[in-house]
Amino acid sequence: MGIHRNDLLQGTLDLFILRALLVEPQHGWGIARRIRQMTRDIFDVKPGSMFPALKRLEERGWLASSWAHSENGRRAKFYRLTRHGRKHAGDEVDNCRRVAAAINWAIEGTS
Repeated sequence: MGIHRNDLLQGTLDLFILRALLVEPQHGWGIARRIRQMTRDIFDVKPGSMFPALKRLEERGWLASSWAHSENGRRAKFYRLTRHGRKHAGDEVDNCRRVAAAINWAIEGTS
């Protein structure tokens, strides 16, 4: 199974977003902040990547959104996982573990 760079990057961002929303609904900035926390500041997702990804995941039926007030009182679009999104997140975690193992084998030169 070949993986293209753009597919890997898009899939990684999708997984991060889905994982960030497992606990509670968040707005875009909150999701980006959670991704930074989860990745120990390695991934800093910019709005130009975040919002197209959120729209794509919503179109696939993995996220639903609604408008509400954020912690600073501003109106923001909050995203939450759908039932299908929760299932897909689990499937993607399993797939990501396989990919991470393959990358590790290649780096370490083990089989």
